[in-house]
Amino acid sequence: MRILVATSPGEIRAVAIDDHGPLDYAIERPGQPDGVGDRHRGRITAHLPALAGSFVLLADGTEGFLPDSAGGNQPQGTILPVRITRAAQAGKGPRLAADTASPGPVALLARGPGAVARLAALHPDAPIELDDPALAATLRPTLEPRLHRVPRAIDESLESILDSLAEPAADLPGGIRMTIHPTPALTAIDLDLAAASATRATKSRTHDSANRAALPALARQLRLRNLSGAIVIDLAGLSPKRRAALGPAFTAALATDPLSPRFLGFSALGLAEILRPRIHPPLHELLAPPHATGLAALRHAARQSAATPGTALALHAAPPVIAALNADPMALAAFKSRAGHPISLRADPALAPRSWRIEEIPHA
Repeated sequence: MRILVATSPGEIRAVAIDDHGPLDYAIERPGQPDGVGDRHRGRITAHLPALAGSFVLLADGTEGFLPDSAGGNQPQGTILPVRITRAAQAGKGPRLAADTASPGPVALLARGPGAVARLAALHPDAPIELDDPALAATLRPTLEPRLHRVPRAIDESLESILDSLAEPAADLPGGIRMTIHPTPALTAIDLDLAAASATRATKSRTHDSANRAALPALARQLRLRNLSGAIVIDLAGLSPKRRAALGPAFTAALATDPLSPRFLGFSALGLAEILRPRIHPPLHELLAPPHATGLAALRHAARQSAATPGTALALHAAPPVIAALNADPMALAAFKSRAGHPISLRADPALAPRSWRIEEIPHA
């Protein structure tokens, strides 16, 4: 196991890889942190007995939900210390738990662990390869023996694999194609196997073996993409009766996941049901917004700038992408620090939401 860490303007990407490829992927955006582990003093704005909890206003203006079971049964206006236990996701605000701290006004008290620290704790024996000396300096006090400087932590081959995670599909062993359909309530996954030219009995055996072969890779995809909450899976080409026999294989495939997801069985429709705890946002929520597109464009622009030092660049992108970058001054400042000059941002309504182009600006 190795942990590879690459930095680019506004983003830190950490990926744990083993002999089979990427296993865990964490993205940290200093300009828009997900907040998990952050410690705050917040103010209760409303206690809702029907929801068995309270809404708590945090220092950045967001509201989190504090269940009564986690210390939320207190009067409106109470200022109390809280810790974010689940990031805002699926249209809902962050989940909170009561914490300990000295009294005072509403404030952010401390940030939670970043992407590198999270994967380092998950894989305590894995060496950490990173390409940013500034980040290495901040990590050195706690991770010194494990840190190794490299020219480029994530090479083009791995970059291509990580880029493919933005797509809601993947090929699994056994000739099965996995397609992911996220909704606010649950994530539906369809497994599809192309029809084989064989008898019905042979097809049935083929489908059974193909589904069995795909389950370990399916569980790995759940973990890599951080799919969480309620997950339902439609297996490929098996009757509900034959699907039930795959229950133990599902449980075995999920056994090594550090979030301890639970296989709940099969529904009356034959859908496999899994419950995986929600903590950090799933990968599709991190990669889809305009901010993510803008940061990917800045990453490419930073590489182009490094290859042609002193060349001024302009980034053309759809207006929502440009607006998201302008709302993240940390990312723009990081680009300027690397390149030695700022990048010009130019909104182009003619460009698709997730497309962009980089232009060299001629010297006057």
